[in-house]
Amino acid sequence: PEPALASVCVCVLQIESVLLVSRQGKTRLAKWYLNASLKDKTRMIREITSLVLSRPHKQCNFIEFKEKKIVYKRYASLYFIACISKDENELITLEAIHLFVEVLDRYFGNVSTKPQYHCVCELDIIFNFHKAYYILDELFIGGYQQESSKKEILRICTQQEDYMDESKEEGFSRPRTGTR
Repeated sequence: PEPALASVCVCVLQIESVLLVSRQGKTRLAKWYLNASLKDKTRMIREITSLVLSRPHKQCNFIEFKEKKIVYKRYASLYFIACISKDENELITLEAIHLFVEVLDRYFGNVSTKPQYHCVCELDIIFNFHKAYYILDELFIGGYQQESSKKEILRICTQQEDYMDESKEEGFSRPRTGTR
């Protein structure tokens, strides 16, 4: 008789959008993995931000919103918000948010002496938003979690930073051709 194949359960998380919002309600990062018009995205950001900011901090970090679920967590002065379908797992989404925060902390050097405390700095996101998007793109592609290793994400991001530095140096050291 042939051996029975073991069934494998693959847990695939699909995020529809990721938002970083300040306590004052300012959107610091917005990444969409679904097709929607700018008008719809703006309306959703406003509604989601209003829902999250108006909730008491002791309440659950999951909100049912239309046909979706909002999963959020506050770190320092920022709310990290993910919008998922009603069938997705909230706890896995919360873990993905936490992974994003840990990678941001390490990348920007905001490592606390207390391992449970994360101090993502809003200014890091404001002045380095392109790097925050790059880190998010290493974590998720098309809304699906691509990488779960902090070390690997940081290695790739650091390598990309090195490539950028090298290309800048080459650009300045290259002699100009042509005349003006």
